[in-house]
Amino acid sequence: MKGPCKEVQKNEDQEGEAAATGPQAETLEAKKSWTANSHSALETEGTHGLGERVMADLYLESCRANSVVPVSRLLRQGSASELNLQHRGLGPQGIRALASTLTSNLYIKRLDLRDNELGGAGAEALADVLRKNSVISDVDLSENQIGAAGLQAICTALTLNPTVQKMQLQGNRLEEKAAQHLAALLLRHTGLKSLDLSYNQLNDLAGETLGPAVAENTGLTELNLSWNHLRGLGAIAFARGLEANIFLKVLDISHNGFGDSGACAVGEALRVNNVLEELNMRNNRISTSGALKLGLGLQVNQTLRVLIGIQVSRECDELASSMSEAFPGLCIKHCTSRRKDWPQATIPAVICTKWL
Repeated sequence: MKGPCKEVQKNEDQEGEAAATGPQAETLEAKKSWTANSHSALETEGTHGLGERVMADLYLESCRANSVVPVSRLLRQGSASELNLQHRGLGPQGIRALASTLTSNLYIKRLDLRDNELGGAGAEALADVLRKNSVISDVDLSENQIGAAGLQAICTALTLNPTVQKMQLQGNRLEEKAAQHLAALLLRHTGLKSLDLSYNQLNDLAGETLGPAVAENTGLTELNLSWNHLRGLGAIAFARGLEANIFLKVLDISHNGFGDSGACAVGEALRVNNVLEELNMRNNRISTSGALKLGLGLQVNQTLRVLIGIQVSRECDELASSMSEAFPGLCIKHCTSRRKDWPQATIPAVICTKWL
């Protein structure tokens, strides 16, 4: 530990209607023609309509084979670049039915599967798609409870597919065991630019695993770890990773438990890091003392433009005053709000700090 840190220690629903009005089935000959060279056929001018009908037919067959109700939106997808299937309760079988269509689709770049009860089995089925598809670049798997096993399958697939640049994994019950898969992903997938791991249960041991991976990562520019359980030695280890990182520009570690020791470690990181531009540390159990130690790093750092922190006591005003005096190059803005369930003495005051 350096400096002052030695004194302190973070699923249209799955449609309930059968797709009787969907595209009519192609002839047997058309079905047999869907071979490995179908990608070329789809790219040939004038064959797009046929290709889309064949894919729709394949999807309907797959739905029958997996005993699931077809999603009409997919039948109407055409050449749209985004497929939004939020909140449809697809489950593992629904994803298996989608697999062949998604694997062969040449248009979909953004795939939104938020809140579909995929679980680990559904994640594994999707991983097979991501291994083979070279067009999808943005995937939202939030609120699917995929767990460590499902995450492992997804991470393995992503390391084999450099196309995916953005991944959202909010609310997936990712715990300590998941950290090793995330760390491996950060080390091997340099094409990944944005990763959202908020609303999980990544703890201090997970922080100790992720820290070194963040230090070595050479691609990620935006990372969201808010609403986890990073604290203690894990928070310190993560901060050390931030210190060595030279690509990350936006970091959200709010609603964890960094405490004063974590704030101190982040302050030390900011002395060295010359890339980070936005940092959110709101609700991290940081006292005035910890915030001032964080401020020591701000005094040296020349790249951070936005720092968001929160205090839940009247000490916030004192802190703002002292920081203004100590660091005249900072502009501090206060936004206060009142709620009936908060006593007046604990009204939150959000501080956004920008370098002038």
